[in-house]
Amino acid sequence: MLKRCEDTNLCLNWEKSHLIVKDGIVLGHKISKNGIEVEKAKVNVIAKLPHPTTVKGIRSFLGHVSFYRRDEMPQNSIQVCEIFDVWGIDFMGPFSSSRGNKYILVAVDYLSKWVESKALPTNDARVICKFFKNLFARFGTPRAIISDRGTHFCNDQFAVMLKFDVTHRLAIMYHPQTSGQVEVSNRGLKRIIERTVGENRAFWSDKLDDALWAFRTAYKTPIWCTPYKLVYGKACHIPIKLEYKAYRALKHANFDL
Repeated sequence: MLKRCEDTNLCLNWEKSHLIVKDGIVLGHKISKNGIEVEKAKVNVIAKLPHPTTVKGIRSFLGHVSFYRRDEMPQNSIQVCEIFDVWGIDFMGPFSSSRGNKYILVAVDYLSKWVESKALPTNDARVICKFFKNLFARFGTPRAIISDRGTHFCNDQFAVMLKFDVTHRLAIMYHPQTSGQVEVSNRGLKRIIERTVGENRAFWSDKLDDALWAFRTAYKTPIWCTPYKLVYGKACHIPIKLEYKAYRALKHANFDL
């Protein structure tokens, strides 16, 4: 270890260095030949903390809940799958009628965050089956579909889809985290539509394709890229970028602009 420090020009603080020791405390952890262990003294201090007995004490304790929640284990099992293997589906609406449409059926791929949606006049099983037949023809048969327990998803017509060896997983009652991915996509898509439509909300169905395009080409932190790039393997050529690149190409070719 000392040789490595010397080779990399590192200087040791001899006042904090102890040689030929069996174990030691570093950053609240016990380091020994057995590996890294938690310092039991600090655990005992936390375990012996007195319980709050006043309203002020309870409020102080609850103030730390959001901090500890960051390290909470996920409420649903981590999906091990390939792209387009697991889809989450849900309905949005009803909204004000737009060209006869009142609902939006949203399907999101759990891995790539790719979203498919369609404006529909009703939210029954018939339109869902038609939507999925189109989805299967484009992206292949998934391994699983996750939905809530709505009657439009739990019925005999939807059960016919199981002949494609698709597992239908249902969200647990009062536990929205089970289908959390599609809920997040719903909020994002709805926010984009609201900003695209503006005050004239009578034609929101006309803006759905624009909203989908914006959603698919937006950077997603969990996948460190856009859904478009993950699916197609290249960046989406947005018109403003094409115009900029065309200008640079003409300028490079010394055209008279």
